[in-house]
Amino acid sequence: MDTRAEYISEITKLPKKLREVVNGLTEEQLNTPYGEGKWTPRQVVHHLADSHMQAYMRMKFIITENHPTIKPYNQEDWATLSDAKNYSVDASLNIIDGLHARWTNFLSSLNDTDWDRTAFHPERGEIKLDSFLKLYAEHGNKHVGHIQGLRSSKRW
Repeated sequence: MDTRAEYISEITKLPKKLREVVNGLTEEQLNTPYGEGKWTPRQVVHHLADSHMQAYMRMKFIITENHPTIKPYNQEDWATLSDAKNYSVDASLNIIDGLHARWTNFLSSLNDTDWDRTAFHPERGEIKLDSFLKLYAEHGNKHVGHIQGLRSSKRW
């Protein structure tokens, strides 16, 4: 996967992949970490909603502002909040459905010049919009893989 169109396609496909990988999991299974000190499938789903909302907004800032500074957040702290640890995954799955529909529409509307726009991230330094696209396309797939791995190892 190395073209813009392929990355956008991965972002488009994530909601379906995520729904499929959590489909049929019980509450107990949703609360089972995929490794020692790792998140649960429930936390992963909520993290993807949180993270991808951030990504969509960051990309819009990059397009509408001149070299904006991107505010980082502590994803580990967010994953310990009640809405990430205890709330139904349905809310975040619905957010991801709508968010990814809008996000891919937005991404598909950008021209070549837009993709060269940059932002400053305090932890990553200067980053191009193109790099953000790749990062988040891979991000979603990585987390789906974590849940798939858990399902395989537990034979669910």
